[in-house]
Amino acid sequence: MVPAPARPPGDRVARAVAARCERCGTALGRYAPPGACPACRAGGAALTAPGPRLAPAVWLWSDPAAAAALSSRDLAVILRAYRAANSLSQEALAAILGYDKSYVAMIETRRRTPHDVAGRRHIARALGLPFHLFGVTDPDDADFAALVHFGDAVVRLAEIARQSGRAVEAVNELWPLAARLEARAAEGRLERETLSLLASARLALGVSLGTVLPEERMPGAAVWTGKALLLARRLDDPPFLAHTLRMHGNELRKAGRLPAAVARLEHAVAVSPDPAGQGSALALLARASGDAGLGETFDTAIHGCRRALESGAENGMLLNPFTLREIHARGLLALDRPGDALRVLHTGGAGDPAAPQWQVIADVTTGEVLAAAGERDGSAEALSAAIATAEQRRLPHQLQRAIRAARRGGLASVSDAGLAALRRLRVLLAPAA
Repeated sequence: MVPAPARPPGDRVARAVAARCERCGTALGRYAPPGACPACRAGGAALTAPGPRLAPAVWLWSDPAAAAALSSRDLAVILRAYRAANSLSQEALAAILGYDKSYVAMIETRRRTPHDVAGRRHIARALGLPFHLFGVTDPDDADFAALVHFGDAVVRLAEIARQSGRAVEAVNELWPLAARLEARAAEGRLERETLSLLASARLALGVSLGTVLPEERMPGAAVWTGKALLLARRLDDPPFLAHTLRMHGNELRKAGRLPAAVARLEHAVAVSPDPAGQGSALALLARASGDAGLGETFDTAIHGCRRALESGAENGMLLNPFTLREIHARGLLALDRPGDALRVLHTGGAGDPAAPQWQVIADVTTGEVLAAAGERDGSAEALSAAIATAEQRRLPHQLQRAIRAARRGGLASVSDAGLAALRRLRVLLAPAA
């Protein structure tokens, strides 16, 4: 699905042998290790990044002044900037490097300059900085540079896959990229541009996991979008910050952390630099505030969404008539206003869903509303359709919603069908023995 850098012939042969997941048969990305695909492994335990937290050196790249010093490739400037960013004395830096304080002072004043490759590699390794800043190479640099070269394409194409209903493929492409970037970041060896790629990969992976994980694993998706927000707050990119706040707020909602979700989404509304982004934030705020029982906030957000649509700010998956009708009806039902929810569902002109998973989401909501209104046959039909498509698309969260709705509506046969589908999915997603 996603282009990848060329690999040695022997490696291509090895990858061809194990090109599919051993559990579900999904094609593995070129960066993925053989065995169970990341999406199947995530069904048993949320994916976590390898290694420790980001090394302090990474944060140098998030500060424009420090980044400028590092990009100068001037060793004296770099050492002074590194000490300033980390509040280190020359003596403390000398201890890290294993040098005498006087030698560090001479490097910083350009009276001495290490020219040997071993010395420069030692400084880069000790400070956790990219080797190329010091005019030397690392054996891993070429392979990593190739991965980064295609990284933006991986993220973009994975997002297209998720939005077209192939979230499993999106996870399987994004996880190996994110894992490599996380490992590099744990060593402190990411530049500012690559740090932006890591933030995008974290966010896209979190949102994709939020599509394919069951409810009990949803906090794992929110962890990834939260890790993206940690970076977004430092990158001086307002549109990306607003987008990250929207997505993190939505994953928090799905994880049941409603007050935090509402707070993030209200922040997203406030900082979104364009009407489409603000309208998308309002749509997600309406959903979270409805779930949280905040009627006034819900009504205000829905009104804002309608204004945005009337102004022509329609935006993809979140801000369109079909999605807004589902969000409006679902929120009204959560606020114990089933009659109003039914009237919203009967409103025509909603058009088609922006993505296949939204049809499943809408079918579950329709089933819930019809069950609350006592329309058992219509509810059973909508929930049965949702169950069939949710199993096909590997959407356990929507299966769980459908099962609850069927139980509340007294639809035992539909509930049983949902449980059977969920069991089949759990077997598929269970960790390999």
